Amino acid sequence: MTVIEEMGALAKKASRTLANAGEKKNDALKAIAEALKNNSESIIEANNTDLENGRKNGLSASLLDRLMLNESRIDGIAQGVLEVAALPDPIGTVISGGTRPNGLKITKVRVPLGVIGIIYEARPNVTADAAALCLKSGNAVILRGGKEAIFSNKRIADIMRDAVESVGLDRNSIQLIEDTSRSSSVELMELTDYLDVLIPRGGKGLIRAVVENAKVPVIETGAGNCHVYVDESADINMAADIIYNAKTSRPSVCNAIETILVHEAVARDALPEIKERLDKKGVELRGCEKTAEILGDCVIPASESDWETEYGDYILAVKVVTDFDEAIAHIAKYSTGHSECIVTSDYKSARRFTEEVDAAAVYVNASTRFTDGGMFGLGAEIGISTQKLHARGPMGLNELTSMKFVIEGDGQVR
Repeated sequence: MTVIEEMGALAKKASRTLANAGEKKNDALKAIAEALKNNSESIIEANNTDLENGRKNGLSASLLDRLMLNESRIDGIAQGVLEVAALPDPIGTVISGGTRPNGLKITKVRVPLGVIGIIYEARPNVTADAAALCLKSGNAVILRGGKEAIFSNKRIADIMRDAVESVGLDRNSIQLIEDTSRSSSVELMELTDYLDVLIPRGGKGLIRAVVENAKVPVIETGAGNCHVYVDESADINMAADIIYNAKTSRPSVCNAIETILVHEAVARDALPEIKERLDKKGVELRGCEKTAEILGDCVIPASESDWETEYGDYILAVKVVTDFDEAIAHIAKYSTGHSECIVTSDYKSARRFTEEVDAAAVYVNASTRFTDGGMFGLGAEIGISTQKLHARGPMGLNELTSMKFVIEGDGQVR
């Protein structure tokens, strides 16, 4: 048995205890939150090693920001864990039920998925967020983070495992694969005897690799080629505010926008104002011919690949469209189904957009940066599902459960 197979067996055993752990799960989460805050110094020390290695390996500024932990971010992670603890426990909730004509009482109840595997990249906060959500929903979790955050992830995982054990639960409810080679990812993808579901959380390449190679069920998350369409009736000042926030508040995350589409009727007024905001952060613009005609030489001519790229950086693709239909067609062709936004004052345009755009989150006059479990009132999220089966959008506790039928009779036979 390999190391990862052993982890799978330990996780399977732990999942049976967690499924009926009740209030002990909240005790464990509170212990985790306190331990993370009490050990922030050692977490930051481990994180500094990751940051130093990242700089040596040429990680971009946005990726280093995604990787970085400080006192404030650790406090935020701990607070997120406490928020998960405060959420209602989904396990055992009756989804539906009734009595059949033959007297059988049938109820459908929420149960844990079992053992969840998560493959993710350079975001050590995912280690705590994912573990907290899996624990609360009664699932054991096997975490496999990227090499960029390995020292941070190891320290956080060790702290959480000790905290779980301190309240009498199995420390193997949370496990971290420390081997960051490709072979460990492949083995996790093939862990059919122990893994109930695998969730990739990261860039387009990671998600594609998992979907194409996994032998266990996969929930797709994360890839975010998100758009803002500025309609002809848009409040231009509002549009500029939304675009500035959606692109620059944290460009490395999946709910940041990568392309704006501007109706030609307002392009000459809107684009200079939008550019003025984006210049504050030095955003590079890659635009169509009409965009370059309006804004000048500062615009890099956009290629086909620019419309389909999730930059994760201070780069924005810009296209002037002739009408609403062209905007919808562009989004349909290039969107990853994550988050899409229209800025408009026209009710019919807003309704058409929400009805015709196929994405997990569709916005009218608000930043796509709100696509987040916490912002949606779900607590921390395991990721943003961009598929349509089982879960879609921010994946909170309910999305980490399955169901079973409980049938009660008094001697019925068929």
